[in-house]
Amino acid sequence: MGDEVRLKIDGHDVSVPHGTSILEAAAKLGIKIPVVCYHPHLSANGVCRICAVDVGWRVQVAACVTTCSDGMEVRTNSDDVTRARRTNLEMLASTVNLEDAPDIQTLLEKYQADRTRFSAGQKREVPVFDDNPFFLRDYSQCINCWRCVQVCAEDAQYAFALTFNGRGFETTIGTFMGQGMTDTTCVFCGQCVGVCPTGALKPKRQSLLEMGKSPDEAMKLARPKNDRKRA
Repeated sequence: MGDEVRLKIDGHDVSVPHGTSILEAAAKLGIKIPVVCYHPHLSANGVCRICAVDVGWRVQVAACVTTCSDGMEVRTNSDDVTRARRTNLEMLASTVNLEDAPDIQTLLEKYQADRTRFSAGQKREVPVFDDNPFFLRDYSQCINCWRCVQVCAEDAQYAFALTFNGRGFETTIGTFMGQGMTDTTCVFCGQCVGVCPTGALKPKRQSLLEMGKSPDEAMKLARPKNDRKRA
């Protein structure tokens, strides 16, 4: 077996090493496949399915986790692919507060998503966790992309302070036994905040400044108040 595989992406031939993802192969051709949960420095998990593409199988596949195979023919912008992405974005918009997610807002516009299509569905409404001096955790803005969990674990910090809680629609990011961040193994490195794509994790002072507080007020108010709901 050779060291490379050959395939077609949107009609273009490309040769890539074994183990290359469709997302990486497309990038080699200058074809940009949209992503939300994917981060180039973290493990790919194919959670959001915004990067789904058509390879002729029964179902579309996530380009970030599907490796290229010899003779594969990939379509990244077919009508079915576009429709699937639009539907996924519409479901996100109906469930999660995306006001601080500029990349997703751009995708909503690009795919002409109807933000009200599933407006009758249940919204994710959870308290704002204000349990440390550095950042807020607002999981009404969380899309469960795994980025914060991964960067806190084997992908970078090895602190393992964050995990998943709940099941199904009730699944949220949390801590072991629901402990406040100061009672976990968190070292407050800020990497989880840095990789969050939606504003679910936000520096406390930034949040206070956005609320119209002065820098002095923001400094004074940046103190933990456990499980405080947004006013």
